[in-house]
Amino acid sequence: MSTETSSPPARRRLPRWATSFGPQIIAALVVGLALGLIAKYTGHTPETPTGLGTTLATLGSSYVALLRAAVVPLIFTAVVSSIANLRAVTNAARLAGQTLLWFAITALIAVVIGIGLGVLFQPGAGTDATQPAEYTGNTGSWWAFLTGLIPANFLGLQASSAVAESGAVSTALNFNVLQVLVVAVAVGIAALKVGKQAEPFLAVNASALAVIQKVLWWIIRIAPLGTVGLIGNAVAVYGWDTIGSLGKFTLAIYVGLALVLFAVYPVLIKAHGLSVRQYFSGAWPAIQLAFVSRSSVGTLPLTQRVTERNLGVPRGYASFAVPLGATTKMDGCAAIYPAIAAIFVAQFFGIDLSLTQYLLIALVSVLGSAATAGTTGAVVMLTLTLSTLGLPLAGVGLLLAVDPILDMGRTAVNVAGQALVPTIVARREGLLDLDLYNAQRTGDPFADDSETADTADAAHAAGGAANDGITATATR
Repeated sequence: MSTETSSPPARRRLPRWATSFGPQIIAALVVGLALGLIAKYTGHTPETPTGLGTTLATLGSSYVALLRAAVVPLIFTAVVSSIANLRAVTNAARLAGQTLLWFAITALIAVVIGIGLGVLFQPGAGTDATQPAEYTGNTGSWWAFLTGLIPANFLGLQASSAVAESGAVSTALNFNVLQVLVVAVAVGIAALKVGKQAEPFLAVNASALAVIQKVLWWIIRIAPLGTVGLIGNAVAVYGWDTIGSLGKFTLAIYVGLALVLFAVYPVLIKAHGLSVRQYFSGAWPAIQLAFVSRSSVGTLPLTQRVTERNLGVPRGYASFAVPLGATTKMDGCAAIYPAIAAIFVAQFFGIDLSLTQYLLIALVSVLGSAATAGTTGAVVMLTLTLSTLGLPLAGVGLLLAVDPILDMGRTAVNVAGQALVPTIVARREGLLDLDLYNAQRTGDPFADDSETADTADAAHAAGGAANDGITATATR
């Protein structure tokens, strides 16, 4: 008597567009744009909010709040872990030096492009915009920047209070990312110096980092929802009118960002014998998330994952270079934007810039990029540039009107550069996994490590070779 075994019915898979991160983000952009326009043209303003506009604003702000909540523990554990990982990397000092050198080289190229576009477009010349009231927000200076590096407390927390019209006092806690970075670097170096006695601490730190990254993966998975709120709110509040009033400035910024992202970076990639198409297909998930989240630090887990698993950068080096880049590598926020913005402010107030001032713009952009600190917005960097040049800080108030629109493009370029430099350095040092870099991009960047490893082991047992850029690295 023979027995027949029936195989379970095959599960119906969802179409690729419904499960892939990229198409989900693009769909969310379209939906957010449509809802934002509906909210704007049904009367939504910050003074007279509508239900739809309020919903979009709450959805977007809630998503950013989730990202910001994980910033401090992520930076601390990631930087400590990245410094500790240098123990297993050959020529660690050389790699660190090469990384910082290429950070500076790409920043210099970006700021030269920004200065050139500012001179060419003349964005502030002949503007009919009303001169804004004197800006009273935070101002930047070299002295304030340097003293701000000294941690006020272990977590870099700062408390601020505000009194409402009703007399109620509200207190909010903010964090200084630079101070957190300084503390993390000091702790990481100390752990290396202590040696064997620090092993339990480093093990706990690595475990904490894994837990924090898992939580961040959950947050990143709902990025399409956050995208709908962020894009929708930006369109509902700012619309196209504000962009039109500062059209030449906005156009100059985005032309500069496009030149860096789609001209300078491809040239550098080609110069190192790598495929431009493979770079963009590998880094694109992180670039997309950066565009909608406006946070390099919030995008850090995805940036590090695609740098390792798509671009083939060794984990030991990537875990050092990518977190460092997320807090200091800002070609968009700290190079292109402050260069064009400083020229705009000078032209707006009828001030002629000297050659020395143009050189100062380049110097501030290359050396002061850490002032942006991976957070949303680049106001600190702009005020640092303006104060160094002696330009009126009142111009910042005018540019804040379009800052959310500009910050999306700036952050996307930031993250693209943060993935590019480790790839270039790894290639120059002979560390890049070319098979992985050139692999077919068919994997899910959100696949769990354990699940991916099981898939790779099963494929290996069947005698197959892993083709996929994400899967192939599970065993590394």
